[in-house]
Amino acid sequence: SDSDDSSLSDSELQEAFLKGALTPGLNVVLEERPKRHNDVDGLKQCLSEFKQQLAWVERLDVTLGQVVDPVSRSASNKDAVDPENDFQREMSFYRQAQAAVLEALPRLRNLQVPTRRPDDYFAEMAKSDQQMQKIRQKLKSKQEAMERSEKAKQLRAMRKYGKKVQTEILQRRQKEKKNILNAVKRYQKGLSDKLDFLDEEQASSQGNKKGSGGQRIKKGPNAKRRYKNQKFGFGGKKKGSKWNTKESFNDVSSFRSKVAHSKGTGRGGKKALNKRPGKRARQKMKSRAR
Repeated sequence: SDSDDSSLSDSELQEAFLKGALTPGLNVVLEERPKRHNDVDGLKQCLSEFKQQLAWVERLDVTLGQVVDPVSRSASNKDAVDPENDFQREMSFYRQAQAAVLEALPRLRNLQVPTRRPDDYFAEMAKSDQQMQKIRQKLKSKQEAMERSEKAKQLRAMRKYGKKVQTEILQRRQKEKKNILNAVKRYQKGLSDKLDFLDEEQASSQGNKKGSGGQRIKKGPNAKRRYKNQKFGFGGKKKGSKWNTKESFNDVSSFRSKVAHSKGTGRGGKKALNKRPGKRARQKMKSRAR
C-alpha cells in the first residue's frame, strides 16, 4: 500500500533496487474489476418478497399523462415540451397534476373518502407562533420603512418644487424692478415722457392683492360705511359742517318728545328704575345687611 511504501527507508529501497525487485519507472498494479451480472430472476424474487398487495385507497397512486388543453382541444405532446423553456415545463407539470386530480377525485368520492377540509379543522403550523410573530414584525418594519422613505421622497420633491417656484418669483421681481429702474432713469434724463410703468406696477400689485384674498370682488362700501359717509360726510370741507342753518333750524322732523322729556330708555326714564345697581352699591348693601 501507499502507507507501507512511504514507511520504507532509503537503505531498504536501495537494496531492493540492487536485487532487481524494483525497475525504473512508475509501478502501477491493475486489479481486475468484478464483472456485473444482471440477475433478473433474483430482482423479481426480491420484489415479490417485499411487495404488498394493498387497496388503491391505501396507495393513492395515479399515473396519467397531461390533461387536454381547453384552448387547442388536444393533449400536448410530451416530446414537444422544451425543457429549457420554463413556462412550457411548468405548464406540463400543471396539466399532468390537473389530470391526476380529475381522475382521483371521483374515485375518492365513490369510496366515500372526504376530500375537503372541515371548517373547524385545526392543523398544527410548521413554525411556532413566536417565529411567525417575528416574521410579522419584520414585515411590518419593512413596510413602515418603505412608507417613511416614500414620504421623505415626496417631501424632498415638494421642497425642490417650492424652491424652484420661489426662485422663479424672485427672478421675475428682480426683472420687473430692473425694468422700472431703467424706465425711471430714462424719464429723469428726458428720453421718455411716459409714466405707464407706474400704472402697470399699481395694476400688478392690485392683481396680487386680489389673488391673495381669494379673488374677492368688491361691489362698493358696506352698509356701515355708507351710514358713516351719510352722517359725517367724506372728503371736502370738514370745518363748520355741523353748524346749524336756517333750514336745519326749522326742520323738526327728527324731534322725539319721549326722548326730550326723559320718557325713553335713558337714565331718567321709567325703565331705568329697574336697572341693576353697580358693584360698589351691591357691596354696601351686603355690608349693611350683615
